[in-house]
Amino acid sequence: MSIIRRVFSLFVLFLCLNAWGESPQKQIKYVPVKPTSPASGEEMYTAYCAACHGREGRGNGPAAEALKVAPTDLTILARRNGNRYPYDHVMSAITGDAHLAVHGSKEMPVWGGLFWGMSQGHPSEVQQRISNLSKHIESMQRND
Repeated sequence: MSIIRRVFSLFVLFLCLNAWGESPQKQIKYVPVKPTSPASGEEMYTAYCAACHGREGRGNGPAAEALKVAPTDLTILARRNGNRYPYDHVMSAITGDAHLAVHGSKEMPVWGGLFWGMSQGHPSEVQQRISNLSKHIESMQRND
């Protein structure tokens, strides 16, 4: 089993145990991390983020109710930041460098590390993944 699958398996196990402890009905289904194209932010978002943040990014994905803290509504990041998309903050959240109080005990996977494993240690590919995922999240911003 690759390091990516091990880390993700531990993450899913952690979520399942937390969900089980609170309510037996709330469970997160294990889905192995599947490789995606580093060129497609949309593909990465769908594969890695939509389960918690929802397909439209509003924090209402199918796994959201099993989490201790509701996932962030990614569509209003710019609005919350003076109508400027917080690119650096999003990049830090993806890599796991940002300390986010809402993530509490690190319920959100540290995608930077997982991307590193998928990219077999090629820094330019890791950066491409993180940048393209952030750009896709930027494209989801709404003004209503």
